[in-house]
Amino acid sequence: MNKKILTSFLVPAVFVFLWATGFIGARYGLPYMEPMTFLAIRMALAAVILLIVALISKAPWPPTPMAALHVTISGLLVHGGYLGGVWAAIAIGMPAGMVSLIVGMQPILTSVAAFFVLKERLNVRQWLGLLIGLIGLFLVLAHRVSANDLTPLSALFSCIGLLSISAGTVYQKKFFASVDIRTGGVLQYCTSGLLFWSLALAFEQRTVVWNPPLVFAMAWSVLALSVGAVALLYKLIRDGEASRVSSLLYLVPPVTALIAFLCFDERLTFFAMIGMALVALGVALVILKFQFRR
Repeated sequence: MNKKILTSFLVPAVFVFLWATGFIGARYGLPYMEPMTFLAIRMALAAVILLIVALISKAPWPPTPMAALHVTISGLLVHGGYLGGVWAAIAIGMPAGMVSLIVGMQPILTSVAAFFVLKERLNVRQWLGLLIGLIGLFLVLAHRVSANDLTPLSALFSCIGLLSISAGTVYQKKFFASVDIRTGGVLQYCTSGLLFWSLALAFEQRTVVWNPPLVFAMAWSVLALSVGAVALLYKLIRDGEASRVSSLLYLVPPVTALIAFLCFDERLTFFAMIGMALVALGVALVILKFQFRR
């Protein structure tokens, strides 16, 4: 019973909270370091930490070169395409709310992809939950977005992030089942780090102003997000359906808004609170198994 509670409630709750704090890295890190440089260093540090853990725990490496290739591809999607797209959009001026709204389409996009690729089928209640969650997401972010915030380039970067996390979730579910999360993470962070460093060499000055806010942003991004949240995400994907896991990401913007309200005195409107309730209802309809008794 305890294990069931841990899997069905505590792990998703901790994952959503940690994932929602992703804005901390952008908020405190981008003023002092360019995005691709930040992400390259973040990937390198995460790779080193997971490598130490893997060696100490004697974790098995991917059994075949093809398995290693699948791990690498999924990592480039989940880390390279998603993080790179989102951070690039924010770096050129798109507000986090607008980015969250675009990437917030991920649960529906993932569910459609999972239907065709993984043969996952959602019932009417679950599709209704996805729709309610999307409406709630709009209400949560409505006061933070404006059409003036959208430019062709920032929209392109955001859509790259959306497509990458959606494809990466499905790809991870299909091909990552036989690979250890620790050693698989080492491969993913090494290849994603090389991608980010190549982009930094090509497009950035790679200037770094080290100070306490940047150190905090980097430490939180590496430990809480790249090591903690990503490990929980992969566990959830491995243990459940991709469409159910992706629906949890509807909860991220409301939790982010709540954290910003409590920690940074950002405004929380009445419609945003209604949106939070709708998002929670929508996710419940997707992931919970209801039993109606006469």
